[in-house]
Amino acid sequence: MVRFCTVVRLCTVVLLVCAVATASAVLAGCAGSRQPGPPGSGPPVGEATSSGGTGDGGSPQAPGSEPPGGTAPPGGTATRPPATTGPAGGWRVGARPLPLRPDGFGEVLPTPAALRDRRLPTLDRLPPPPRGRFRSSVRPISPAVRARMGTTWKPGCPVGLADLRYVTVSFRGFDGRAHTGELVVHRRVAAGVVSVFARLYRARFPIEEMRLVTGADLTARPTGDGNNTAAFVCRAARKQTRWSAHAYGLAVDVDPFQNPYRRGDLVLPELASAYLDRGDRRPGMIHPGDVVTTAFAAIGWTWGGTWRTPKDLMHFSATGG
Repeated sequence: MVRFCTVVRLCTVVLLVCAVATASAVLAGCAGSRQPGPPGSGPPVGEATSSGGTGDGGSPQAPGSEPPGGTAPPGGTATRPPATTGPAGGWRVGARPLPLRPDGFGEVLPTPAALRDRRLPTLDRLPPPPRGRFRSSVRPISPAVRARMGTTWKPGCPVGLADLRYVTVSFRGFDGRAHTGELVVHRRVAAGVVSVFARLYRARFPIEEMRLVTGADLTARPTGDGNNTAAFVCRAARKQTRWSAHAYGLAVDVDPFQNPYRRGDLVLPELASAYLDRGDRRPGMIHPGDVVTTAFAAIGWTWGGTWRTPKDLMHFSATGG
């Protein structure tokens, strides 16, 4: 009897050890496996890049007017950003690629109900400003920032990395909270750009997202719902043989979805048609004489909303183009 009980106990111990080892192996396997992440918000909504990621070639010579360069994935490595979820209808930004037009942009479709009065929350990718106070920084392009920029800068661009600056500024989200955004601009306009966003912060003008454009944006399929406030992208002006102002770090696009670009039947972002009615005022929209146009005018920049064609409501530049 004693011998039988001893055998039973030994068998029980062996079974327990095996069970623990098996469970550990399963957990280790799960932890080591990478699950596919959600899609990103698609490529920049203009510049020289078609929505299919095939930009105009050549070596442009000077800035000119072009579709905007507003939507892009977050800072970090050259991976696409996680889709963001909005409160209205659970909208996931970047989750639904659009069919392509012959010109390479996405099809211009009616604005979904969840985005007609767009007030999606901001996903923090940088620490928010302490105590909700406006904070800013201007620094040279570090190796880490250069790596994150990817193919948005390359040899042959009209401005060298030494003349660009990595800028962080505080901004107010549509969620009413304080957040930290990032831009790359030319060194000679960095202080002025900071002053603009300081004014917008004090006025509580809402901005949904502000992060670096990365190489992943240039190849991602369009989803037409991006809303990134962005600056530098070394690309040619759309269907032109000259560089855009963005390629010099001398242009900023603000809240592209609320302030879309229009040329003929093309609207960018492609789902933003509801915001072409400028009489229907909603948060994030830019209007003549408001805090946004006034702040940029104070540093000598012009607004694409004053152009006859195209109308580039998001676009501000130091070059007039």
